[in-house]
Amino acid sequence: MQKSALFWLWLLLVVQVSCATFFVFDAAADWSGTEQVASTSPYHALELLVALALFGGLLATILQIRALARRHQQISRQLDVASGAFATLIDQQFTDWQLSTAERDVALLAIKGLAVAEIAALRQTKEGTIKAQCAAVYRKAGVTGRLQLLSYFIEELLAEPLLPDQPEPASQTSSQSQ
Repeated sequence: MQKSALFWLWLLLVVQVSCATFFVFDAAADWSGTEQVASTSPYHALELLVALALFGGLLATILQIRALARRHQQISRQLDVASGAFATLIDQQFTDWQLSTAERDVALLAIKGLAVAEIAALRQTKEGTIKAQCAAVYRKAGVTGRLQLLSYFIEELLAEPLLPDQPEPASQTSSQSQ
């Protein structure tokens, strides 16, 4: 979640708390008779009902913020797992393909999307050397080019779930079994 969205949710919560506090104290003063108001009892009941509805809105806002924070934490955890799983998958496959250290470096830079000229500049070698190393990687991997190499890893990564299925809350499981 963006930090600005979270900021606005918290600001909304503070405004709601302020308004609810004002209405509750005003309603309490009206009911206790410390404030002389010309209106009748139905007005006070409506005022109290509005204050309670505002507290309901407060509760809903708090629950929404908590749910968003939990979702953000879960997505962050899944992203961390995906990052680690992707790096592990690449390393294992490079080992299986018996890539040399130079071929590993070139393959990783190619997967990251660098052009042959950029890889050559980073590795301080000639473009012809990089092209030859890329060809060796593609041959050992059994692919025809960079896109197929990248697609291979993405397909492998998405083949199995990264995290075990989260248990469903009791309320959802009971309603689905009916």
